[in-house]
Amino acid sequence: VQLQASGGGLVQAGGSLRLSCAASGRAFSSYVTGWFRRPPGKEREFVATISRGGTRTYYRDSVKGRFTISRDNAENVMYLQMNSLKVEDTAVYYCAARESVSGAVYSTELSYHYWGQGTVVTVSS
Repeated sequence: VQLQASGGGLVQAGGSLRLSCAASGRAFSSYVTGWFRRPPGKEREFVATISRGGTRTYYRDSVKGRFTISRDNAENVMYLQMNSLKVEDTAVYYCAARESVSGAVYSTELSYHYWGQGTVVTVSS
């Protein structure tokens, strides 16, 4: 599967952005997907993940209640709705996928086999 992330940009603190991850290749519904981010000067970190069918999600604590991950398997796309953005959300955001036969979700980088190119989110104060 090939992944293409988009939707990043510059936004003021408190604002919102929606990231998209378009997938091409094999059936998107065969993949668990997730979002990761790399803040400036830091290691890449997990943000959110969603199961193949979209029924199960999991978030890092700092984005719970502000970010929502979703997917549309018919359109081969995954989203990350980001509300109440904070300066510390500034990062390059990556989408990722791995094949799965279960409804599991994964929060570690090594669990994912396919990665998008990243989209930059900058939150100003």
